[in-house]
Amino acid sequence: MAKSFDIIIIGGGPGGYVAAIRAAQLGQKVALVEREHLGGICLNWGCIPTKALLRSAEVFHLAKTAADYGIEVKNPTFDLKKIVKRSRGVAGQLSGGIGHLLKKNKVSVFDGTAKFLSANNLSVALTKGGTEALTAKNIIIATGARARELPHLKADGKRVWTYKHALANDSMPKRLLVIGSGAIGIEFASFYNELGADVTVVEMMDRVLPVEDHEISAFAEKAFKKQGMTIKTEASVTKLVTNAKGVTCTVEQKGKTEQITVDNVILAIGITGNVEGLGLEKIGVKAERGHIVADPYGQTAIEGVWAIGDVAGAPWLAHKASHEGIIAVEKMTGQKNVHPIDKSNIPGCTYCRPQVASVGMTERAAKEAGRDIRTGSFPFQGNGKAIALGEPEGFIKTIFDKKTGELLGAHMIGTEVTEMIQGYVVARTLETTEAELMHTVFPHPTLSEMMHESVLDAYGRAIHF
Repeated sequence: MAKSFDIIIIGGGPGGYVAAIRAAQLGQKVALVEREHLGGICLNWGCIPTKALLRSAEVFHLAKTAADYGIEVKNPTFDLKKIVKRSRGVAGQLSGGIGHLLKKNKVSVFDGTAKFLSANNLSVALTKGGTEALTAKNIIIATGARARELPHLKADGKRVWTYKHALANDSMPKRLLVIGSGAIGIEFASFYNELGADVTVVEMMDRVLPVEDHEISAFAEKAFKKQGMTIKTEASVTKLVTNAKGVTCTVEQKGKTEQITVDNVILAIGITGNVEGLGLEKIGVKAERGHIVADPYGQTAIEGVWAIGDVAGAPWLAHKASHEGIIAVEKMTGQKNVHPIDKSNIPGCTYCRPQVASVGMTERAAKEAGRDIRTGSFPFQGNGKAIALGEPEGFIKTIFDKKTGELLGAHMIGTEVTEMIQGYVVARTLETTEAELMHTVFPHPTLSEMMHESVLDAYGRAIHF
């Protein structure tokens, strides 16, 4: 006899566990199936542990530059094993916390791998052995995604890594090649470069961080090169040859070919959804290019089957997955005023040095959309708090519709911008115009004052620059 629930969620990542808790809050009887670890990739092998690693790199950087602040720190060194141990400890602590939250909300957790028998029925191969039959009116697929590989670019876990291998590595590479300069690639490049590796980044597009505004990308590339990275844009890795001593990489760039020998390679060429083994074909759920097709509420073409998070497509962000989980649960339970997520209001953050954060349209995208725009910017070097922190590198850029004053986009590079971007996200969500932003009082001295100055600059009213 199958165990019956109102809602079953497959996957306990930031989309799945948030959906489970929200469903429980709405009085639903909820089950969650997780095959590996609560918290998913983000908490265990992505967002959280990488930030722990980057924090260690930041502390090491501060130790190396302590003399600039009047502090004597002689010959600082690091222990990579301890850095990785701390990172894994942070992930473990938070994973355990999610287990507590699910228990508190009376969510039934099944450790195992789920497979559809029909649109409303699952068979779960339990990790401890045996199977469990589960049934529910609604089932949410939140199985996440994994690192993408290509036939000629495959990870072996020894010399060629995905993010998982790079996170758990305890030996420092002297030479490292990173394929891809999106958030994942640049964060690992930044971490290993800070600890002293000779890092080369290969990017197919014409600039690093290609989804960001072109001015942000240009500033970031200049900063990375200043830190010692080698950046190769409009380039591709066509072949990897590994041996006991390292990896020989064949790189093609603008018609020229060269071979670069490194200790390790990190693949950061995107992700693909975990759609295999679920039995989707049996129930008629459609997947395209590794991602499940779903409407703006998460509903697939099959009634009662929903998909959220990375497995449902871009942007591949934990905060997007969590919000989609809430939307799906509220829609299926008949809540009022449920709105689809506005993807243009989802912020993106990259935790390299300097940090990068953005929301909304880039300048080029706004122009291509036919918008008549105003742009403003303000440099960190004009901000008292940034100078006091010893972090004068970076700027903030804002883009407005010239006719309506709508904030079309905001783009930042510099220290702590990943914390500040939410101010512009709230502004866009509230459909704020330049008038409200200009009349908002920002505290002094703070980095956030630059957000104000950037808006003022768009209208020829900047005070401090």
